[in-house]
Amino acid sequence: MRVIAGRYGGRRLRAPRGRTTRPTAERVREAVYGMLGSVHGAIVLDLFAGSGAMGIEALSRGARRAVFVERDRAAMAALQANLAALGLGGERTEARPEDALRALESARKRQETYDLLLIDPPYGHSSELGPALNESLPALLAAGARVVVESDRRAPLQLELGLELELARERRYGDTEIRIYHRL
Repeated sequence: MRVIAGRYGGRRLRAPRGRTTRPTAERVREAVYGMLGSVHGAIVLDLFAGSGAMGIEALSRGARRAVFVERDRAAMAALQANLAALGLGGERTEARPEDALRALESARKRQETYDLLLIDPPYGHSSELGPALNESLPALLAAGARVVVESDRRAPLQLELGLELELARERRYGDTEIRIYHRL
């Protein structure tokens, strides 16, 4: 697994061993960032971050800051190793080893907002997370924010934030469904 483009393009990333984490395929990451276009200056939340590949790709392409949320210890160790290997630390990154829904609640209490949210929950739990995410996300969306959702096409994560978001793009790559929403 490697960073696709930008400042860190071609650099290798570690993935945690085992089956609990499913890194986003390089071709899917390339397609997502092709659909997004510029992320220069964005503040990014990588929820269910795993190895951090999606958020690291954003940083490589000019994002200002990324917050990574991951509760699995092996995935968090790989994420932290990836950030260290690329020299990404300090003000540009923060790794939060906690449950995604608790992290969203904490971010809301701190009045954090994000320009780009990357949401890639475990495929087996995508559909059940929809209601909690629908409740938590609106307070975290900066003006013009974009939300990328990666889920299993057979049980996709549905975001229904009313007038907050509109579905801008939708693509399928094998069993993976990508939806990109824009804040209105």
